[in-house]
Amino acid sequence: MILVTGGTGFLGAYIIRHLIEHGHAVRAVRRHNSRLPFFIDSIWNKIEWVNGDILDVNSLEDAMEGVHAVIHSAAKVSFTSRDKDDMFKINIEGTANVMNMAIEKNIRRVIHISSVAALGRTSDGETVNEEREWQDTKINTNYAISKYKAEMEVWRAIGEGLNAVIINPSTILGYGDWNNSSCAIFKSVHDHLPYYTNGINGFVYVEDVARATVQLLESSIRGERFIANGDNWSFRHLFNTIADGFNQKHPHLHANNFLAGIAWRWEKVKTLLTGKQSLLSKESARVAQTITFFDNKKILRYLPGFSFTPLEEAVHKSCAQYLGHILTSKP
Repeated sequence: MILVTGGTGFLGAYIIRHLIEHGHAVRAVRRHNSRLPFFIDSIWNKIEWVNGDILDVNSLEDAMEGVHAVIHSAAKVSFTSRDKDDMFKINIEGTANVMNMAIEKNIRRVIHISSVAALGRTSDGETVNEEREWQDTKINTNYAISKYKAEMEVWRAIGEGLNAVIINPSTILGYGDWNNSSCAIFKSVHDHLPYYTNGINGFVYVEDVARATVQLLESSIRGERFIANGDNWSFRHLFNTIADGFNQKHPHLHANNFLAGIAWRWEKVKTLLTGKQSLLSKESARVAQTITFFDNKKILRYLPGFSFTPLEEAVHKSCAQYLGHILTSKP
């Protein structure tokens, strides 16, 4: 029996599907007001759902009863300052609760879904691997800080004897709810995003992260962390590739630091007026200007036969799925 936290989220849903396809029995924690993802179907009746929350220790204790392994993918992702306190509580305190309960319940194995954000990023084109030590810089977002501190809770638990592995995905791309998470990149480009930057970041297909997670779960590897990154692309290249997938025009305005500052401030005003959260914020605009390369050699070395889907293929497949959903959703 495998327990999954964050099972109704973007990555969590794909992890559950891969677990089911590999013949695992799955129990998943869901909050009472969460909805089942529409983008993964035909498997939800095969899952044992339990109401709970990673901030509720009692519900975690019940959820882990009779469980052999835990995949902890629940987290809050936000790049707006108003979400900082809630994000820190969920990502840090929630992770500590999961690790403590796993130790108390003698769980045999834990896979923690972290992020490359927990390793930090650079502004001048450095390559980041698993050995990189965290550095407090103004480049780090509040999300990055929360994931770094959450990861420290996992390392602490490993030091106390927990059999755990950490996986650090880069920005995850794929078909999901494009009103949430990194899926919003697709919606922004589809809706004629005018700006691009020449910043460089790591990107990875959601299916690949889910496959890597299950392979690490089934392996004997312990006490290690692995970057899951398909490739390092400029944001301009990514936006253009998505635009091609939607048969839309490429973003045409280069957002340098000055224009990016104007853009995120305007988006903040629109959010205040409409109540709709924008993908662009002060933090995300700053990240889009940075240049960081993420090294994926370690996971390829530890998981023989594993390979990442070419990003262009992943993006075009995802665009086709989004277009298909738009067509089937129209009255």
